[in-house]
Amino acid sequence: MATLILDNGAGTAKIGFSTDSEPKIIPNCITKAKNVRTRIFVGDQIDECKDLSSLYYLLPFQKGFIVNWEIEKQVWDHVFSKDVCQVDFNETTVMITEPFFNFPSVGEAINEVIFEEYQFQALHRTQAPTLTCYKHQTDKETSGSLFGTLVVDSGYSFSHIVPFYKNKPVKEAIIRINVGGKVLTNHLKEVISYRQLMVMDETYVINQMKEDVCYVSTQFNKDMSIARCKGPENSISQDYILPDYTHIKRGYVRSRSEAGKLKGDEQMIRMTNERFAIPELLFHPNDVGIQEMGISESIMHSLSLVEKELVPHLLNNIVLTGGNALLPGFQSRVFMDVRSMANDDMDVGVSTPKNPVTYAWHAGCDFSLDPTFPSLCVSRHEYEEYGHSVCTTKFNVS
Repeated sequence: MATLILDNGAGTAKIGFSTDSEPKIIPNCITKAKNVRTRIFVGDQIDECKDLSSLYYLLPFQKGFIVNWEIEKQVWDHVFSKDVCQVDFNETTVMITEPFFNFPSVGEAINEVIFEEYQFQALHRTQAPTLTCYKHQTDKETSGSLFGTLVVDSGYSFSHIVPFYKNKPVKEAIIRINVGGKVLTNHLKEVISYRQLMVMDETYVINQMKEDVCYVSTQFNKDMSIARCKGPENSISQDYILPDYTHIKRGYVRSRSEAGKLKGDEQMIRMTNERFAIPELLFHPNDVGIQEMGISESIMHSLSLVEKELVPHLLNNIVLTGGNALLPGFQSRVFMDVRSMANDDMDVGVSTPKNPVTYAWHAGCDFSLDPTFPSLCVSRHEYEEYGHSVCTTKFNVS
């Protein structure tokens, strides 16, 4: 039987059967639209909404942990239904990801919902970086004796730095940074609202704009001096035309030849140093008062907490996943920073999968075919007989 893989991220849920070639990517939230009073949009139903301005979000996750089961249940009802996956619960094994150091009460709630409400046949709980490590080790390009892999998973709510030794996470060296895509989008809203145009209610549009124009700088001071220039000398400045949802359905970058020219009622935001200063928060969160290390510094701190013999293997085998890995320049910046901080006699290798957002889901598909996989699942019968204790024993999720 095909296994259902649910990579349950705080921003999006990646879901599909292990026989599917690609997962469906569903926003993990409920959305209310200003101009549609009679309906709430669950997950990807928001695609049916004509006007995406001033959307109001109801999120099941806060700071990366499920806190609102009422909302999560509505999203899961939708993704398990015939509209998305058409799940036959009695015949299906489900694999679900959760964050490292998840609260035991949340884990128990997942067990209860999966077995008691949906009545799935069997369950396996794991973490996205664990799946990433498994796939990275088994991929043909990286085959060979890989002792260690360092997974950097930078998503919606937070970024995790997870070193693995022989496919097992080194728990005492896992670092979590409370900075992810959500912080970047919110900060971009504040900066634009302060400098140009009030956009505090436009989370959807500004998130799209961040994905369209932001990049990670490898020469921050040089880019900053270019951004100060006027006219054609400023190669960083870009004009972003906002959607009005009548003529313009989605925001876009105006070509350089037409820069500054507005047609009709168009609204424009000029992006200069914001393009690279916003993603810089991933590397220097204390710039906005978040008292934490950035990603590069956390990688080095994590390496200082593992056995010395393991460090060269981890340094040469850093894998970047999560939505923030899609930012142009992200991989180059991580490599440059880590190279400058690491010992000269050690090699540094940083790689990003083709699609860092769905990589863990594809890894789950591969893992579900592993001969050991059935022994790592808890069946509904076992759960009914032994309760949560059998889940605690089988799932390596503490």
